[in-house]
Amino acid sequence: MGRTYAVSGKGGVGKTTIAAMMVAHLGKNGPVLAIDADPNANLNEALGIPLGQTLGGLRENMREDSDSIPGGMSKAEYVKYQLQLALVEGDKFDFLAMGRQEGPGCYCYVNNLLRTFMDGLADKYGYVIMDNEAGMEHLSRRTTRDVDCLFVVSDATKIGISTAARIRKLAEDMDLNIKSFALVVNRVGDSFNAADLGQHSFENVGTIPFDSAVERLALLGTPITKIPGDSTAFRAVGELLINARKWQQFT
Repeated sequence: MGRTYAVSGKGGVGKTTIAAMMVAHLGKNGPVLAIDADPNANLNEALGIPLGQTLGGLRENMREDSDSIPGGMSKAEYVKYQLQLALVEGDKFDFLAMGRQEGPGCYCYVNNLLRTFMDGLADKYGYVIMDNEAGMEHLSRRTTRDVDCLFVVSDATKIGISTAARIRKLAEDMDLNIKSFALVVNRVGDSFNAADLGQHSFENVGTIPFDSAVERLALLGTPITKIPGDSTAFRAVGELLINARKWQQFT
């Protein structure tokens, strides 16, 4: 069974960029499933692929039009079929977008089906990378399997670190099966000193330096997967992934 890593953080800290670089790193060694679990989906843009059907849209379609299920096909079979259609396949990674739940009412039955099929799908991959919103909406619905490490991304400010700590507490209060947590301080400058972060609730901490190559790609709208291999930020994400395996050995 492969590993599942989730990336979370408040808006604007670079979590989607980091998630995309994780996909680019891990995709060199085997199949990766990238999941955009942020309702404001844009991981596909960072990866340079189109946004197809979202799973939230699938739920809405089934709620609004129960006749959309073809005759002779069960609801479970129909969800599995639509899930396969929503999967965008690439050379080094595949992609799914969760989307958002728009309408009222209970989605428990469909969510349970999605979790079952996504668990089976995820087992085919060496790694699953999930780009998540700060509120972790989809983790709370348990529409994906357990998480080996939750990377909480922050900027190098005390306010950012405090926000990251609240995100971790939210995840713990949800009683999710997250095996380890890591704080990732993004875009640190030359003058950054880890001691300046003060007290925080994370045993595991990683840093990613400010990198003009990342800013240049963002300015041009170029997928982050095109980043040069010698980029300092890209190398730092690689080290973060290596450390994540070590952190998990002690959890």
